[in-house]
Amino acid sequence: MAIPRVLSIAGSDSGGGAGIQADLKAFAACGVHGMTALTAITAQNTVGVTAVHAVPPDVILAQVRAVVDDIGVDAVKIGMLGSEATIAAVAQALDELGDDVPVVVDPVMVSESGAALLDPGARSALVAEILPRATVLTPNVPEAAALAGDTLSPDALVRAVHALGPRYVVVTGGHRVQAIDLFFDGDEVVEIPGERFADGAAHGSGCTHSSALAAHLAHGYAPLEAARAAKAVAAAAVRDGLREIGAGPGPVDALRVRERTPARSSASAGRRGT
Repeated sequence: MAIPRVLSIAGSDSGGGAGIQADLKAFAACGVHGMTALTAITAQNTVGVTAVHAVPPDVILAQVRAVVDDIGVDAVKIGMLGSEATIAAVAQALDELGDDVPVVVDPVMVSESGAALLDPGARSALVAEILPRATVLTPNVPEAAALAGDTLSPDALVRAVHALGPRYVVVTGGHRVQAIDLFFDGDEVVEIPGERFADGAAHGSGCTHSSALAAHLAHGYAPLEAARAAKAVAAAAVRDGLREIGAGPGPVDALRVRERTPARSSASAGRRGT
C-alpha cells in the first residue's frame, strides 16, 4: 500500500511541543509521511514565545513546490501563518495544489502561553483568503469566538464559523466545561465526546488534533470519522503528556515517548552526571 503524504504549512516551536514539531510527531503516530513548509521560526519553550521570525513568502512557496514536484501531497494541514504576506503566499500554494487535496486549517492566533501569533491586521485576510479554501477548520472556542463572535451559544458558534467559508468545522472542546468537540457539515451539528485529563499535558494539543485529522483524511476517512479519530489521538496525547518537560505546561506525547524511554542503570546515570 502507498504511504499517504501529508504536508504541514506552519511555524516552528524550538521547544518541540507545538507547531511543525508537533505536526510531524502526529503524522508519524497516524502512519503517514510528514512534510513541511515553514512559515515562521519561533523562539519558544513551555513558558512562552520570546521571538518570531517570518519566512519570506517566496521561500514558503518554494518549499511547497519542492515537495509537490517530487513527492506529492495527499492532504495539507495549515497552522501558524502570522502575517498578510504569509497568508497570500499560502493561498497561492493551495490554489496550485488544486481542489482535490483536502486542507485542514488550525487558525492559530495565540500560543498556549498567551503570545499573539497572528498580526491584528491579518485576521481579515485569514477569513477572506484561507477559510474558504479549507476542507475542515478546527478552531478552539476562543479562536472560533474571535472569528465569528464571542456571545454565541456553542451550536450557534460552530454555525457562524461555518458561514465564513470552510466546508466543515470542528470546534474543539478543550476550553468547554465538558471536553466535547462540535462537528458541523452545513446541515447537522454532531457532538464528539471525550474525556478531560486534568493531570495531562496539553502544549501542542491543537496542532496534534488538526494534524491527526489531516492524516486520517489522507488515509481516506470521511471528515466526520477523521474528526472522531483526531479527537482520540489528541486526547491520548494529552493524557500521556510529558508534564516533567519544562517549567510550563508540558508537551503532549503523541508518540508515547515515555513508554519508549529505557530504564537507566545507576552506572549510566552516574556517567551522565560526570
